[in-house]
Amino acid sequence: MIYSKFVLSSLLILAGILHFLKPQIFIKIIPSYIPSHLTMVYVSGFIEIVCGAFLIFPQTQKLGAYLSILLFIAVFPANVEMAKNFYQTHHKYFWLTVLRLPLQIVLIWWAYQFRK
Repeated sequence: MIYSKFVLSSLLILAGILHFLKPQIFIKIIPSYIPSHLTMVYVSGFIEIVCGAFLIFPQTQKLGAYLSILLFIAVFPANVEMAKNFYQTHHKYFWLTVLRLPLQIVLIWWAYQFRK
């Protein structure tokens, strides 16, 4: 279980860093009804890094778990938007975007394991 915590933490930190290195990737999947796309990309990237860092340390692990759960719920609309866009454009990787939706539930469950 301890390795699992570091895997999730690493994935969150890496994803958060990617928000800053390649923001255009994330801007494209933000639903149009959400304002300030670039700001939202940077904020969500920062929060991902914080969540990943919080999961590492026993003193902040519980907070990191709950923040990660909230993060995965908050980014769900972006994953739905990406799946919708890929479907409408007949993108060859549409099926991967559809797999991301149940993956969000798995990530929530995974983060929930570290709330103790």
